[in-house]
This record gives sequence, C-alpha cells and structure tokens, in this order.
Amino acid sequence: MKLEKLAKKTDALIQSIAEKEGKYLTFTLAEEEYGIGILKIKEIIGMMPITSVPQTPEFVKGVINLRGKVIPVIDLRLRFGMESIDYTDRTCIIVVEIEGEAGEIMIGIVVDTVSEVLNIKAEEIEESPRFGTKLDTDYILGLAKTEGSVKILLDIDRVLKSEEVILLEQTA
Repeated sequence: MKLEKLAKKTDALIQSIAEKEGKYLTFTLAEEEYGIGILKIKEIIGMMPITSVPQTPEFVKGVINLRGKVIPVIDLRLRFGMESIDYTDRTCIIVVEIEGEAGEIMIGIVVDTVSEVLNIKAEEIEESPRFGTKLDTDYILGLAKTEGSVKILLDIDRVLKSEEVILLEQTA
C-alpha cells in the first residue's frame, strides 16, 4: 500500500516537472538569472515614460501607453524586496499576460537586463526548495540547472497576490 502511494507521488512529481519543460525568456535582477515561460511573454520594450498612479504599492511604478493600450507596470526588483536601482539603457519592460479576476490582463515588468531564450529540458529542472512556512515561494516554478548556473523559473501568474492583480486591473 505504501509503495503504491509512493509510486503515485513520484509519477505526479515527474508529470509536474515534465509540464515545466519548454522555452523560457531569461533575464537578470540583481545579478541573479530568472526565466518566464515564453508563452506568457507578449513583447519586450525599452524603458519608456511611466505615469505614476497614486495610492499604489511601492513596486507598482505606474502605467504606460503602449500603442493606445494602458498597461500597469511593476518593478520586479521592488516586488521581490530587492533594492531599487537607477534604470539604464539595458533596463527593459517585459510585457506579460497574467490571469486576472476578469480573465487575462497585460502587465509590464521592469527587469535589469533581458538575456536570451533557452530551451529547458525536464531533466534540467528541479522542484523549488521549501524554506518553511514563513517564506512564500509559490511563485517559483522550479530551478533550472543550465551551463553551470541556476536559473529561477517564475510562475508569473503567482508573482502577484490576487488582491494585487485586482488593484492592477483597476489601475489599467
């Protein structure tokens, strides 16, 4: 009986990792490499004027007008509790589509630099470590071991909490 339970758990884990296999856009934040599934990416743009919106959390930089569409922009460094830096000519906004209350919404995320698109195989992905109950790592899909380094794969739909997504929907 225990062996059967273990086999089911192992199968579920293998299936979970296999589903994470695919192409990822990689980028850096504070010297660390991250990746987002390419299917979530709508486009990558250089920095442009951001109109700030009052009464929003510090990590919400404001909104941009992208070809007539108002898109909320968050600074991923600030969202992850990293220190703020001045934007450079390498700083980019990655426009992603995330699940909102009313369906898909587009948001821009500010990153230090965009690196490359990698095809990450299932055997290169490990489950994200559990750091105990106090740390929220639900937004980490897994860790990809590539070319001697580790890239943190993000579940962009979970980077923001549901109440923050609602706030962004109201901002746009």
